[in-house]
Amino acid sequence: MGLKFTVLSSGSTGNATLVANGEVTLMIDAGFSCRRIDELLAEREVSGQELSGILVTHEHSDHIKGLGAVARKYNLPIYANEKTWSSMEKAIGQIPEENRCLFGTGEAKDFGSLRVESFAISHDAAEPVGYCFYDGKEKLSVCTDLGYASDKVKAAIADSDVLVLEANHDIEMLRMGRYPWNIKRRILGDMGHLSNEATGELLSELLNGRIKRTYLAHLSREHNMPDLARMAVRGAMEDRGCFFKDSEFKLRDTFFDRPTPWDTVADL
Repeated sequence: MGLKFTVLSSGSTGNATLVANGEVTLMIDAGFSCRRIDELLAEREVSGQELSGILVTHEHSDHIKGLGAVARKYNLPIYANEKTWSSMEKAIGQIPEENRCLFGTGEAKDFGSLRVESFAISHDAAEPVGYCFYDGKEKLSVCTDLGYASDKVKAAIADSDVLVLEANHDIEMLRMGRYPWNIKRRILGDMGHLSNEATGELLSELLNGRIKRTYLAHLSREHNMPDLARMAVRGAMEDRGCFFKDSEFKLRDTFFDRPTPWDTVADL
């Protein structure tokens, strides 16, 4: 079957993604109420009983709001590094000891034939991570909530077939927006979020003939728009001499209120 995935919903109000390979189905983050997560799963014809576990990127509420409730309802293991566990324990409530699973930053775990590797990212959380998923020669990387892409991040997501990558904000929209300056400074800083231009710059370094699609994720509802994000990311890539045809590489949207269609990592 190979790897397939759907971004159930992505944005400042909540985040959750499914990755499956026919043997296991993992959810990355659970940033909505349990009821809303059940609704999103149903839209992609998945039930909570089909989930194999939940991977956590970091402890901010838009990534763990429904984590404890979903895990208890479906008796699911939760995978996170030690600092993230310590930071989110009060927020997610009681979890049975057998479902409290450590997944150290930089480690790899095998879930049947699906291998998952975590890697460190730069964000104002205890120990935030992204994840790479491997099934045979297929590679999918999920990387949001980072102020900048370090060399280690670039190395981790290099040679991905498909990326789910943050394009959080338009810099000028953010600067002119209603947020207080301390929050704007946080978002713009190295521990904040990637701008459209920063995402385009990163992609221009990664585009090597293997990567097929990038889903632009975690868009701010206040300071970005899907059309603007795609245009700005593409423009930033072209400014750096990185031109491409849509048949060779595609930029795709994610949504704050609905899932993306199921997509396969391998070309069909």
